[in-house]
Amino acid sequence: MIRVGVLTSSRADYGIYLPLLKAMEKDEDIDFKIIVFGTHLSKLHGYTLNQIESDGFKAFRKIESLLVGDTPNALASAYAITALKFSEFWENYHGEFDVVFALGDRFEMAAAVAASMPYQVKIAHLHGGETTLGAIDNIYRHSISLSSSFHFVSTEAFKKRLIQLLDDDQAEIFNVGSLSLENLVTIPLLTIDEFWQKWGIDLNINTILVTVHPETVAFNLNDHYCKEVCLALEHLSSSFQIIITMPNPDTSGMVFRLAFEQLGKQYTNIKVIENFGTQSYFTCMKYSKLMIGNTSSGIVEAATFRKFVLNLGDRQKGRLAGENVIHLAFDSDQIVENAMAYSKKQFEGENLYYKHNSSSTILRTLKETYANFS
Repeated sequence: MIRVGVLTSSRADYGIYLPLLKAMEKDEDIDFKIIVFGTHLSKLHGYTLNQIESDGFKAFRKIESLLVGDTPNALASAYAITALKFSEFWENYHGEFDVVFALGDRFEMAAAVAASMPYQVKIAHLHGGETTLGAIDNIYRHSISLSSSFHFVSTEAFKKRLIQLLDDDQAEIFNVGSLSLENLVTIPLLTIDEFWQKWGIDLNINTILVTVHPETVAFNLNDHYCKEVCLALEHLSSSFQIIITMPNPDTSGMVFRLAFEQLGKQYTNIKVIENFGTQSYFTCMKYSKLMIGNTSSGIVEAATFRKFVLNLGDRQKGRLAGENVIHLAFDSDQIVENAMAYSKKQFEGENLYYKHNSSSTILRTLKETYANFS
């Protein structure tokens, strides 16, 4: 029996983990426990622990550490508090796990992993080797990789980059594709009628799905970026239904959050959603004409739904992107012009992040390599 821990700090990483959690639940050789923290426990961000529990999973431990503010000091303090609380957690529970999964690049995840290092917790990192030059998450991602015992990456290019980062061509790195794409096969998406019954939103209307997060490197420019996005969405709302999902708790995140809330109050054709959950988010993506934003879901999942994506700014700069991703500046005129053009088209290419049965590959690899880490 392999004792597995799963660190989840947000709706984003939980949605990606979901196929793996379901696979581990069915595997008699795996005993897994979920450690919940970050925005999962924040009422401001939808208290998404409810989603975990509604899917039939239980939290082994809940660790609260987020602060309400979005200044650099608030985020630095939240990082420190998260690391402090996890130092207590690992002190009491590090012996409970043979391996612990960490995913992605959030500051909360990096803090939890950093606190594990003195206890020599064996971390398995998903989605390492990627690059997002417009976000400080780029640094957090690499720090998690450097703290990890083995790695599950989403493309061969990221495997090569991770070998360079680790300076170790013998590192245990496995290209398994993007785990989140398995959701698109295993999760039954809602019909348009079911979506209407759940959210009161009619996806028969021409819809644009918008997910914009603040840039955390050039965070002083977020006021300007937000104004340009809002101008574009105001213009587009005369031709489309706009569905906005709320941003992450990053530096200057409240700038976008407050502006989007105001748009939702001013325009009946603009809908603002705190948290869709995995099933509803992908349902909305499936029936939308276009995506606008700077989120990894536009880079990774949209191609499977044959959607074009207007990727704004530098947050995802450096990340491998398919031909469905149109890179634009935060400029309202460019956004409107390209939205009008690409909303009429369907992407016909392949998703470069896809590999068959990623969760099964991860578990098989974990079992085959476990003896090396025990």
